[in-house]
Amino acid sequence: MNTLTLRLAEPLAVRRIQAAAFAAMIAFFAIAPLFIYPVYLMKVMCFALFACAFNLLIGFCGLLSFGHAMFFGVAGYATAHAAKVWGLTPELAVLFGMACAGTLGLATGLLAIRRQGIYFAMITLALAQMVYFFVLQAPFTGGENGLQAVPRGRLFGLIDLNQPAALYAFVFAIFVAGFFAVWRIVHSPFGQVLKAIRENEPRAISLGYEVDRHKLLAFVLSATLAGAAGAAKVLVFQLAALPDAHWSMSGEVVLMTLLGGLGTLLGPVVGAAVIVMMHNYLAHLDAWVMTIQGVIFAVCVLAFRRGLIGEIAHRIGRPL
Repeated sequence: MNTLTLRLAEPLAVRRIQAAAFAAMIAFFAIAPLFIYPVYLMKVMCFALFACAFNLLIGFCGLLSFGHAMFFGVAGYATAHAAKVWGLTPELAVLFGMACAGTLGLATGLLAIRRQGIYFAMITLALAQMVYFFVLQAPFTGGENGLQAVPRGRLFGLIDLNQPAALYAFVFAIFVAGFFAVWRIVHSPFGQVLKAIRENEPRAISLGYEVDRHKLLAFVLSATLAGAAGAAKVLVFQLAALPDAHWSMSGEVVLMTLLGGLGTLLGPVVGAAVIVMMHNYLAHLDAWVMTIQGVIFAVCVLAFRRGLIGEIAHRIGRPL
């Protein structure tokens, strides 16, 4: 077998492995409601999409944001307001939430991408805290009580989302569409440029790429997808809650991504599932949950530096 054949066969093998893994993931979420509480699964999918959006920024562009909760939370509040006050149908409310998150991502990204490393992270954290206090003080957000009793409405004016099966299908569709969007972005020429920026930004600049423009676009796309996750969560729980915009939520998504595997596609999904499961089954321990979570994180960082899926991908020699 010549060198050209080997080069063509390897990407084909990678695509087949990834396709099989993605099909297994989709099949699991499609069948799981028969055995697992659907609301729990919908929560996992919302946070998994949030983690995938964050991973697009840090895993494939190398930008560590400590303020991604502002997109998650703002989209939730925007969706809740649009559905409850304006009476928009759920699909329009979700799109409005995503648009608000994307617009906020553009505004904050124009400021944040001018810096790198820890300075970028600190700027995103500072901006997120400003957004958090705005949400806390604004009269139309409900303050500490949030926006409660958010109506789910009828999808396209026809399908009642108060029916558990219909709501699950809607959230499942949002998750699959968001995950596919991340996959498509990563495997596009734009995604390859993002990887080049992550690996060696000065070299990418020397090759003629407009690095700041690419980073800004990645930031906006990540913010919009995080907004989709926040909007879906509001419809599931019928509540836009203040903690969704808090800095601790940004820490949660960092933990999910690192635990599952930085720079992998399936890693954030697995990481989100593990964290949500911990919160669900260890809730009776109150404050000890954070301690146990910290211990598990420390163990994983020491024993699985690439994350759970990252270690598996490394051992089989194929990206996941």
